[in-house]
Amino acid sequence: MTIFGVKPVIEALRAGRVTALAVSVRRRRGLTELLELADRRGVRLRRVDPAELDRLAGVAAHQGVVATVRALDTYAVADLVAVRTPPLILVLDGIEDPRNLGAIARTLDAAGGSGLVVPERRAAPVTGAAVKASAGALVHVPLAPVVNLPRALGELKAAGVWTIGLEAEADQSLYDLDLRLPSAIVIGGEGRGLHRLVRERCDWRAALPMRGRVSSLNASVAAAVALFEAVRQRSAAAPAG
Repeated sequence: MTIFGVKPVIEALRAGRVTALAVSVRRRRGLTELLELADRRGVRLRRVDPAELDRLAGVAAHQGVVATVRALDTYAVADLVAVRTPPLILVLDGIEDPRNLGAIARTLDAAGGSGLVVPERRAAPVTGAAVKASAGALVHVPLAPVVNLPRALGELKAAGVWTIGLEAEADQSLYDLDLRLPSAIVIGGEGRGLHRLVRERCDWRAALPMRGRVSSLNASVAAAVALFEAVRQRSAAAPAG
C-alpha cells in the first residue's frame, strides 16, 4: 500500500511498516524526525522530483513524502474484545468515504478505543487518503473486517459487550447510557443510517441530543462525541490517584 504525508509516514515508520520511502528533492525542512526514524529502521530513502511523487501518491497533497508500507494487520472480533478492559469498540455500518474512515480511526486512537469492526464489502477501503485523514492512526488501530455485520454484533454480545446503535430518531439519549460497561458503538452511513438487520441486533438505540436547526452530525463527528462521552464517564468513575 502507498501512503503519503509527513505525519502518516512517521507513524508507519514507528510501527515498522515502511518498506520504501521517497522524498521530494525540494523538501528539506520539517523532516528531521522522519529521516532519523527511517535511518534507525534501515529504510532506504530516495530523493525524487515532485512529478514522480505525484505519480507515486496519485494525488498532489503528499507534503513531499510518499512511502510504501506493508498491508495492515487484521484481527478477529474476539481479539478486539481482549485489547483492553472494559472494551470500547466502534462498529462502522456503511461508512464508504475513506476520509471519514480515517477521521474516525484518528478519534478512536485518541480516545484509547479497542478497535474498529468494519464490513469487508461496501465499506471505505484503507487507502493512502484514509491513512492521511487519520494522521497515521490507522497503522496503530486494530481493524477487524467481517463478512456479516449482524453476526459480528452477535459475537460481541456473546462476549459480554453491549451494542449501541447511534440514530438521530432514537428516543433514548446516549448520555443516559452507562458507557463504563463493555461497549460497542455502531455508526451508520451518512444519509442511510443503520441497516435494518444491524439496528435489530443492537441492544440499545441512542441519539445525540441536538439543540440547533440541523438534525444530525457527520458520521466522524458523531463517533467523536460518542467516544469521548464514554471516556468522560470512565474517567469520572476511575479511582483518584
